[in-house]
Amino acid sequence: MRTAEVQRDTLETQISVRLNLDGTGNRHFATGLPFLEHMLDQIARHGMIDLEVEATGDLEIDAHHTVEDIGIAFGQAFTKAVGDKKGIRRYGHAYVPLDEALSRVVIDLSGRPGLSFRVPFKRAQVGEFDVDLFHEFFQGFVNHALVTLHVDNLEGDNAHHQIETVFKAFGRALRMALEVDDRMKDQLPSTKGVL
Repeated sequence: MRTAEVQRDTLETQISVRLNLDGTGNRHFATGLPFLEHMLDQIARHGMIDLEVEATGDLEIDAHHTVEDIGIAFGQAFTKAVGDKKGIRRYGHAYVPLDEALSRVVIDLSGRPGLSFRVPFKRAQVGEFDVDLFHEFFQGFVNHALVTLHVDNLEGDNAHHQIETVFKAFGRALRMALEVDDRMKDQLPSTKGVL
């Protein structure tokens, strides 16, 4: 089983992430950020990843440090759990609609961090949540998971729908990239021989 647990403690946040990349979508969240938890739920359900995230942060200032550090810890746990990457498909992609919104996410478990995030939000907040923080979440994840990630919201008038399609597509793209290809067995999907 591809599992990992990470504890990240700073002066601003205390984050615990546990995941199983070969799970069934079981999840538990306690972050103090209900809208972020709603999005993490999409990763677990659509990625078929068991995911537990507990966080205590300086929310009295704002959610920035907590959201960013959850992304970092999730990326660190992902790197541990994915292991040597032998036999995986490596690439994943998904298009996901929700009413008027449509997003595309493409991922390469490349061993190199890179993020292209094109989400033209129609408003700055969903409830009390600052939607700009989703970029920070994905940047933290990419930097520590060492993946290349393209996130594009292609259509959307409702910010909630826009970001929900992004997280659903992200979960599905992860699931595809993590699948084991029986024809690859013990091979790395790279001409370089390293990922």
